[in-house]
Amino acid sequence: MDELTRVRAWEAAPDGLSDQARAAARARLRTAIDEESRGIAFRGRALSRRLMFRASLAGLSAAAVGVTVVVARGDEDDSTPRLRTVSATEVLRRAAERTRAQGGDLPVPRDDQYFYTKTYITRTPLKGGRTRTWTDESWMSVDGSKPSLREEYGKVHHDPPLGEHEVRWPPTVYSKLQKLPTDPDRLLDQFRFGQKVSPEADRHAFMEGCMLMMGPRVMPPGLQAAAFEALSKLPRIRLDYDDVDVDGRSAVGVSYPELDWTFLFDRRTYDYLGLRTKGSVPKKVGKDDWVQSGWYWETRTLQDIQVVDRIGQHG
Repeated sequence: MDELTRVRAWEAAPDGLSDQARAAARARLRTAIDEESRGIAFRGRALSRRLMFRASLAGLSAAAVGVTVVVARGDEDDSTPRLRTVSATEVLRRAAERTRAQGGDLPVPRDDQYFYTKTYITRTPLKGGRTRTWTDESWMSVDGSKPSLREEYGKVHHDPPLGEHEVRWPPTVYSKLQKLPTDPDRLLDQFRFGQKVSPEADRHAFMEGCMLMMGPRVMPPGLQAAAFEALSKLPRIRLDYDDVDVDGRSAVGVSYPELDWTFLFDRRTYDYLGLRTKGSVPKKVGKDDWVQSGWYWETRTLQDIQVVDRIGQHG
């Protein structure tokens, strides 16, 4: 399952990004995210907002670390699920098992088709107040060669096709996704950009996993499960938000220190439900200073994804 958020990067050659180009693009993207979340203009060459994550993906605060009590999956007919202590590692591994058991029900998209998505968003102020909700519908060109229609927080945006030297990363084209390894160890090494194991490399790996799960895209067999298993090998992953309600389903979260995303899984079935983030609204104070205000929790759930032939079409 993926969230409707795109990441674009530049490439110098038509065959794809080199490792150096990809690392440089991601470094630039992370800088842009940090700058935008503080409301500060990106210094130097301007970076299009279509290359940035939205401000809602800013600043996840630390939560309880380690092990918590979640519902362990039992018999489907068991009306009283048993409780036991599991780790973030086990949650991710069970999510991988669940993904393999479910399989995929979407057709392999052609490059000239569109992803139709319906995304449900909830935003709740930290200091109390009315929870706001949106149900956004969007149509995104699979290979980026056609204009896309993107709805975000109820506002419609008409996105032009990708430029000559623009690509999406992670890719949305199925043939490119097929080139990603489905062996968890190899995929984790790629998530780390081939760097030696370190907290910084692991943060990069967790971020790569988040970017892959945001979307939309149709995953080749085994890729989503491999991503969860790869992230389960990170030593500092932790459980968060074990009391989150996601569209009527009780969820448990898995996050990594100092990053802004939390994966949410159903406490009973370990289905992947979406992402929860902590964000704020930048407010200008004085001539050049900015402060963060209006902090909120935001949850995104993909309610529907289809492969269609044109904008406006869906089942």
